[in-house]
Amino acid sequence: MAQPLLKVTNVETAYYGRLTVLRGVSLDVASGQIVALLGSNGAGKTTLLRTVMGLIPDQPEKGSVEFAGRRINGLDPEDIARRGIGYVLEGRGVFPELTVEENLRLGAYTRRNGADVADDLARVHALFPVLKERSKQLGGTLSGGEQQMLAIARALLMRPKLLMLDEPSLGLAPRLVAEIFRIIAEIKRDGTAILLVEQNVRMALSVAHYGYVLEGGRLVLEGAASELLENPNVQELYLGITREPSVKGYKRYKAKRRWA
Repeated sequence: MAQPLLKVTNVETAYYGRLTVLRGVSLDVASGQIVALLGSNGAGKTTLLRTVMGLIPDQPEKGSVEFAGRRINGLDPEDIARRGIGYVLEGRGVFPELTVEENLRLGAYTRRNGADVADDLARVHALFPVLKERSKQLGGTLSGGEQQMLAIARALLMRPKLLMLDEPSLGLAPRLVAEIFRIIAEIKRDGTAILLVEQNVRMALSVAHYGYVLEGGRLVLEGAASELLENPNVQELYLGITREPSVKGYKRYKAKRRWA
């Protein structure tokens, strides 16, 4: 089999050297693939992305993170970004006092070929027409959905080989959620691999090739996205499909399954 673009092997990550959050986590992301990372709040999903990006000092404590066949443990975040990993944080992280255009151009700050940057700027304007319309508007005045589009577009201007997205649908109206996931599918078609952290399990698995379920800092389940959608544990714990009649005759959700 071909070498995965991102390979995380038996990673253990702790905050302040005391609070262990990730416990022996391993996952792969292949080039051009969307991988969904699922789990409840506090499962360790964001910690895993931050570990890959080098944002937690002196972590991981154990295990390795390899990108494009080379170990990136211990590198500074800016060096990891230069190697081809883009990261869109939960909460968007746009610069509110800069214009949309200035925010976008900051995504290309490591690049020196102006013509290529101009081409990529045209590409993100095609993906996100509203950003072209708002180019002179301050980032902080955009709606939540527009800020999410701006954060993704800014990351794309790095020309990443791998794009990590942390809860891109958080706080958005259903119409905007559908638009964001349409754009994610478009990005994948252009050949960019995506590691997607998302609590909207149905939407995430609808665009992903493969998925991992993280609970309590451990991987408890993995498989093809289509298989996970049919898995009874995933259906009950994340999609609420299993239901039982209450004493009043109404339907109510009652989780009976637990991970081993």
